[in-house]
Formats: sequence, C-alpha cells, structure tokens
Amino acid sequence: MVSIGYFLSSEEHGPRELVRQARWAEEAGFERLWISDHYHPWNREQGNSPFVWSVIGALSEVTSLPITTAVTCPTVRIHPAVVAQAAATAAVQCRGGFTLGVGSGEALNEHIFGDPWPSAPERLDMLEEAVEIMRALWTGEEVSHRGEHYAVENARLYTLPPAPVPVYVSAFGPKAAEVAGRIGDGLCSTMPDPSLLEKFRAAGGEGKPTQAGFKVCHARTAEEGVKTAHRLWANEQLPGELAQVLPTPRHFEQASTLVTEEMVASALPVGPDPEPYVKAVREYADAGYDEVYVSQIGPDQERFFAFWADRVAPSLSHATTAAGGAR
Repeated sequence: MVSIGYFLSSEEHGPRELVRQARWAEEAGFERLWISDHYHPWNREQGNSPFVWSVIGALSEVTSLPITTAVTCPTVRIHPAVVAQAAATAAVQCRGGFTLGVGSGEALNEHIFGDPWPSAPERLDMLEEAVEIMRALWTGEEVSHRGEHYAVENARLYTLPPAPVPVYVSAFGPKAAEVAGRIGDGLCSTMPDPSLLEKFRAAGGEGKPTQAGFKVCHARTAEEGVKTAHRLWANEQLPGELAQVLPTPRHFEQASTLVTEEMVASALPVGPDPEPYVKAVREYADAGYDEVYVSQIGPDQERFFAFWADRVAPSLSHATTAAGGAR
C-alpha cells in the first residue's frame, strides 16, 4: 500500500557520503530516494550543503532507485529556466526515474543575493509562474516569456527526457496544498495530516501521488538517539514560519536553544526498538500517503540500514509495495 524510500540529507552529509548511503539504501530494500536541496545547512553542527545537481548525477550511476528533490526552490536563488535544464538533465541521467519536488523556499537558502524576501503569498505566485516556465521548456520548443516575476528570451532545451519531468509541490498549510493540487503532478510534505491531503485532492490532486518524509535516530539506546537528534536537528521542532524567515544557520542555532531534548524525544523515533519506527511509517500510511521517506540522523548510517532491513522492514512488509524499483 505504501512505498518506503530513504531521505538523503544534503545538510548533514557530503556528496561522496550521500552516494554511499544511496547504495546502502537500495541494498537494505528501500524503494526510492528523496534528496534535499539546500545552499546552507540549518545549523553549523550539520555542516554540509553540496550542490544537489552534481550529487544526482553521481547517484544515477550507482543506484537504480527513482529520485525526487525534496525540495528545490526554483524561484529566487536559481532562475526557473536554469532549474528546468538541470531537472531535464537529471531525468535523462536517471533514465526517466526523476521527479522535481518544488517549494516556495526559505530565506536561509534563497536570500543570498541580498534581494528582499517575499511574503508567503508572493512566493507561491512566483512558484506557479516558475512551474509554467519549466513545463514550457520541457516541450523542447523555443520559449520567450514576460511575466510578473520572470523573463525568458529565446530559450530552448536540447537535452530532454522522453516525457516531461513530473513536478510535485511541497505543502504544509491549506493555501500551499491548494496550489499543489491545482498545478502539481503530486504532493510533497512532512506532515501526517489527513486534512492536508484532503485539501490537496479537493483542489485537483485526486489520484495524484503523494510523498512525505520524517527523521529518525537509530542508536544503541534511546538516550543516545535523543542526544544525537537534539544536537543535529533541534531546528525540526521550531514552530510556525520560523523555518521560512530566519536567514542564517546562526539564527537557527539561536532559536533552537528553545527546543529541549524532551521535545525531540516526543517528536521522532529514536533508539534500538523497531516498534516506534513501524508506528511512524504506519501513521503516514494511514494518513493516505503513497510514498514515505525515512532519514537517519547522525553518522552511524551503515548500522541503521542493517537495523532497518533486519528489524523494521519485516514488520512493514504487508504495507509496502515494490513499485518504486521500476523505471
């Protein structure tokens, strides 16, 4: 019923390590991959931010798993015409098994040129126009465009996959879910919230694929897992719109001092017991997601994959599909 993928964290791992993790993920039975697209990590403890398009090229040579960016912002830091070229090339490299996940972005990654950070409604408008431009370019025709936010002149892509790149739109609230249903080929989120999926489907997303991901921290003890998750990803527990408006890793570190280890312990599976991991996957499956992606926090990646294959996957086998391995 639900396909299980692995979420590669570009904030926490360098490019060569991400490639190793993709191989381990496929060997452990994961059926697909998410990969984050960031210019900065959320905090300096995470410590990485490789260029996602270079990493995807390497991934395409070592794994047969489908890949989705989770998510790319095609509006400020990189012009949508350039993202269209990058995504088309990635789809060719991945033999069609590539999906462009897009979102309205965060100041953390997108403000680096010093432009004003737009409001959330304006960012969604920019995202709609960006998707329109990219889809026009994926036809292989020459495109000229003068819109409210972007200009394109005499642009044409010559390296194209056999079919246009699927675009899945990220949503965490009702307005974004409505946009995702209206313009997206699918939905990306991190919330096991059935009402979000209902909003997406009511806006035009009925029958379209849905993806969601969450973090875990397998460790020898629950206490060790909590400490590692708190050290690296306390920012995950920040409320409201802080993740969209704080501009630097330093600001996220300051805000994350408000997040306690107890908050982290109650928010994600940690430690050696497989049951919390199984329960978390089922929560997303029960909410209605088609694909669920899991990301292990911390350096002990190889042991996590063995734990997942030996102790978690058998309990999930009745709820998973093998659909993700097909190209």
